[in-house]
Amino acid sequence: MNTAPRPGDGPFTERTPRVAAARALSRRTGRERAGRFLVEGAQAVREALAWPGEVHELFVTEDFLTRRDSELVAAAHDRGVPVSTVTDRAMTGLAETVTPQGVVAVCGLVDRPLADVLAGAPRLVAVLVGVSDPGNAGTVIRVADAAGADAVVLAGDAVDPHNGKCVRASTGSVFHVPIARAPVDEVVDACRASGLRLVATDGYAKAELTPGAVTGPTAWLFGSEAHGLSDEVKAAADESLRVPIYGHAESLNLATAATVCLYASAWQQNG
Repeated sequence: MNTAPRPGDGPFTERTPRVAAARALSRRTGRERAGRFLVEGAQAVREALAWPGEVHELFVTEDFLTRRDSELVAAAHDRGVPVSTVTDRAMTGLAETVTPQGVVAVCGLVDRPLADVLAGAPRLVAVLVGVSDPGNAGTVIRVADAAGADAVVLAGDAVDPHNGKCVRASTGSVFHVPIARAPVDEVVDACRASGLRLVATDGYAKAELTPGAVTGPTAWLFGSEAHGLSDEVKAAADESLRVPIYGHAESLNLATAATVCLYASAWQQNG
C-alpha cells in the first residue's frame, strides 16, 4: 500500500479537507458529530491498531516514515488502514503535545452501552462520578486496566474519555478496558442489578479501607478532586470508606486513591 496521499502528490497540508476534518475531532462537538476521535503518539496508536474497533486512517510525517516505527506503519497496512503523509505544520495542528511524535490515528469511539460493559458477572468496576479533569480520568482508566477491572464508567457530567489528554494519560488503556458513559442514577441502578456492591470513597468517612475490608464484586465510586462525591451519591452507596493517611500529607489525589482502592479489590479477588 502506498503511504503517499496520491501518486505524484506531496504530503497533505493543514488545508487538505481530510486533515481539516480530523482536526475538528480535537473538540468534543466534532467527535460526537463524527463518531470518531484522534489518537496521538506511537504507543497509543500501536494499541489502537491491536484493538478490534475501527481505525479509519493514520496521518504520519515523512520524518516518522523514514526514522521512526516502520513496524507500526506495517501494522496499519496489514489492517488495511490508509496511511497518509502530512506536513510538519499539518501534524502540529492535529497533535496536542508540544513536540509531536509524528503519528496520529483517527479511530471510532471506544465507549459502549452501559448494559454491555456490565453484562455477565463483573467483579470490579471503577465509576468516575463527575470527574472533569482528563488527566485524572485517563490515569484512573490506566489503573483500572492494570488492576484487571471489568469496566470503567463515567457517570454524570464527567469528562469525555476521547479527550486527547485523557487518551494520552491512559497510555492506550482506553483500548483495553470497556468504557461506558451514563447518568449517575442509571449507573447506580445498573451496578446494583449486576450484583456489585457500591463502595463510595470519602475522605471524611468514619470507616477506613483496611486489608480485607472490601470483598466480593465491587463498584468503586470516585468523585472529583475538587468536590468529591455528593451526599446523594454517598447515600446511594452501600458503604463509604476513606483511605487512611498515616503521615502528614493533607490528602491523596484522585488517581492515587483510586490505585489504592482498586488494588485492594484486585488483591482480594486474585490472591
